[in-house]
Amino acid sequence: MPLILAGAAGAFLVLVAAILGGVSSAFSAGSDPDATNCAPSPGTGPGRTGSTNIPPSYLALYVRAGQEYGIPWNILAAVGAVESDHGRSTHPGITSGENSAGAGGPMQFLPGTWATFGVDGDHDGRRDRYDPSDAIPAAARYLKHNGAPAKLRTALLDYNHSNAYVNDVLKRAATYAKSSGSTPLATAPMSCATAPGAGFAAAPNQAAAKAITFARAQLGKPYVWGATGPNAYDCSGLTLAAYRAAGITIPRVSGDQWNHEPRVPNGHEQPGDLVFFNSGPGTSTTNPGHVGLVIGPGKMIAAPHTGTVVQIQAYHRPTLLGFARPRNP
Repeated sequence: MPLILAGAAGAFLVLVAAILGGVSSAFSAGSDPDATNCAPSPGTGPGRTGSTNIPPSYLALYVRAGQEYGIPWNILAAVGAVESDHGRSTHPGITSGENSAGAGGPMQFLPGTWATFGVDGDHDGRRDRYDPSDAIPAAARYLKHNGAPAKLRTALLDYNHSNAYVNDVLKRAATYAKSSGSTPLATAPMSCATAPGAGFAAAPNQAAAKAITFARAQLGKPYVWGATGPNAYDCSGLTLAAYRAAGITIPRVSGDQWNHEPRVPNGHEQPGDLVFFNSGPGTSTTNPGHVGLVIGPGKMIAAPHTGTVVQIQAYHRPTLLGFARPRNP
């Protein structure tokens, strides 16, 4: 539970324990042949069964907050596990109210700490310490304020004045990192799907840059068929929303996107182009079943299929159909 201690200069020296989150199963490509990426193979990524039993939504938040604030995702996850079992604890003060010390929410923020470091992580106009979308980035922000990751042990000890607590957090963090194939203090599992900046190239124009920036901000959000955001996407829902953010309207489904937008010869694609695939029954050269957004040579952001999240993937695969370039109406 984060504490605020009055320093000699009146500075707040708290340590918010890393909050929750679940960012991205950008590490699980599943068994879909169109879901090839450079992530660890199925069964090795965070959020799988066993000791890494992190809810996918929390995992995505941990990863995203880790990338934004430079705090190891696995440290955030470990604190979330100790404080509230990733929001699943039935103890007082997790989903409402406060515990005997006055702390509330999955990361157990005291009111004064939250007033200073609370974050509106989901941009809904509210800072809610009971909402993991807000609490997780707030915890990352607070840990960074207190010196993490360079002074990680000190920050954790300030958060809870117990060496046993700190050792427990670090032990769990090492387990999470090992399960994902990353180093114990990695900011995120270091695969091409989550490494900061991995696969990105300069966009050729402002619209493409805006579309890529939007898509990148959705990394880790779950795939849901028919969803167009803001909390989940299917493949064409993601590309639709990305270009809507850039001020360009494109059709809703992948087949219509392919047939409506100008084609780009293979090998001439640029960041911001749409990349299409024949994927599954009923797809064809005129009705592709999958689409992603090119971000750099051989790389795209896509929402692959049920059970995965928005992630970075390779697009050179046997089912590659071609490319199209959205344009202003």
